[in-house]
Amino acid sequence: MATEVQNKAAGADADWWRGAVIYQIYPRSFQDTTGDGLGDIKGITQRLPHVASLGVDAIWLSPFFTSPMADMGYDVSDYCNVDPMFGTLADFDEMMVEAHRLGLKVIIDQVISHTSDRHPWFIESRTSRTNPKADWFVWADPKPDGTAPTNWLSIFGGPGWEWDGVRKQYYMHNFLISQPDLNFHNPDVQDAMLDTVKFWLERGVDGFRLDTVNYYFHDKQLRNNPPMVYDTDGAGMETDTNPYSMQNHLYDKTQPENIGFLKRFRALLDSYDDRASVGEVGDGPRSLNTLALYTTGNDKLHMCYTFDLLGPAFSASYIRKVMQTVLDTVVNGWVCWAFSNHDVVRHVTRFIEDPAEQDRVAKLSASLISVLRGSICLYQGEELGLTEAELSFEDLRDPYGIRFWPAFKGRDGCRTPMVWDSKAPHAGFTEGATTWLPVPTEHAARAVDAQEKLADSVLAHYRATFAFRKSHPALVDGDMTFIETNQDLLAFVREKGGEKLLFVFNLTREPQKFTLPSRFGSVMPVDMPGFVSKLENGVVALDTVDVFCARV
Repeated sequence: MATEVQNKAAGADADWWRGAVIYQIYPRSFQDTTGDGLGDIKGITQRLPHVASLGVDAIWLSPFFTSPMADMGYDVSDYCNVDPMFGTLADFDEMMVEAHRLGLKVIIDQVISHTSDRHPWFIESRTSRTNPKADWFVWADPKPDGTAPTNWLSIFGGPGWEWDGVRKQYYMHNFLISQPDLNFHNPDVQDAMLDTVKFWLERGVDGFRLDTVNYYFHDKQLRNNPPMVYDTDGAGMETDTNPYSMQNHLYDKTQPENIGFLKRFRALLDSYDDRASVGEVGDGPRSLNTLALYTTGNDKLHMCYTFDLLGPAFSASYIRKVMQTVLDTVVNGWVCWAFSNHDVVRHVTRFIEDPAEQDRVAKLSASLISVLRGSICLYQGEELGLTEAELSFEDLRDPYGIRFWPAFKGRDGCRTPMVWDSKAPHAGFTEGATTWLPVPTEHAARAVDAQEKLADSVLAHYRATFAFRKSHPALVDGDMTFIETNQDLLAFVREKGGEKLLFVFNLTREPQKFTLPSRFGSVMPVDMPGFVSKLENGVVALDTVDVFCARV
């Protein structure tokens, strides 16, 4: 099976990832086939035709590995198996075959900065200071007064260290106490993690999304982080509720040794045909610079994404600032853009100012991200224009949300089950009596079957928009140049070969006019799906939340 799948995955296009549209699937919430209220791999296989119908190039699966599920699978106890709640390795192989049959590449989440405290490696490591895996995790002695070795904090609240009474040492955890950090300064740890990557490469996986890719190494001298006033503009998390944001994280992540490991990782991928990698970079105001460092050249990651477009900012000035920084700093690397994922409030909720504009904002955001320079990740349900679900405290399953409630409601609101059938119980997600998170009534009304019947639905717009993107090579990997404007408009040109396209986005809630630069001469308006702007005597009239496109 592994060889067959691998051969099917191999092809002549080693750069398939550049400009690709990647659809993120959260397995727990996609489709349940067993009636237990939890999504599974067979459910993914069942629904892949819907994904393929969007015109995307690949799927990205959030973790499905064996796990105690303290952090919904981001706490792995076996990297080379499928958790029984999701199915079996045979189910995974069948899903791979179906995805490749439909022309979809498969990217899986690789969570290697930490394990579960139930992983056999950690169970052995904590037994003594002399066992074979004693140095596989980050252990340190307490200070003379018994306190933690450093002032490092956990993203999930509290200290980033936990006392272990058996070893009589602290171990480091960037996330939950039950997610101990691996010691990547140990070459044996690197080798072991690369072996788990090879396991999935041999099964034909086309790529890897590397969770918290800049968290692999810590400062060997265990120096304290200095304080920092954190600029949260455009940030993905509700950082002002979490003291983690009060530190300048110079020493607990983003260490220079990471480059060496990423080169080893890339060399392994390059030994297989047409494989790719996308890294998640969370590095505060340095994120875009870290992204450039990790993707520039052809010897590290293929591409990365940051949280810069995963926050509340939806203005022309902010998006231009982010994009221009990328154009200036990412010399020959590559970026992957997203407005939503499993960790942040759904972008329609973040961006709308009035519920009545839900569909228009959903459509315009799809049009915008589809013409930015880079690859694209979209999150399940985004193509339906779903908003963030309002959940009660009793419904929460996310440890991060439970920890910071009520100041921050956590990530469960974007993780509710996918809606397929507006008339079926639980919107077609399961035939069981209950679901692991509630299915909002307002989501069910926007289910796939309901939108399939409407020519002007958000779903139809996504399909048309990605078809538009593929029909213009300049949008896949062409150059991007911004146009100066004294208005709150986002204007730029995408260009490749003989194709040159001008875009003007009005993200405001007021009609705007844009005078075409005289250097363009005459232009030919191009109809973008769902939007019709007016051009008269060299002046573009833009409605609220609108876009204009033309050949120049």
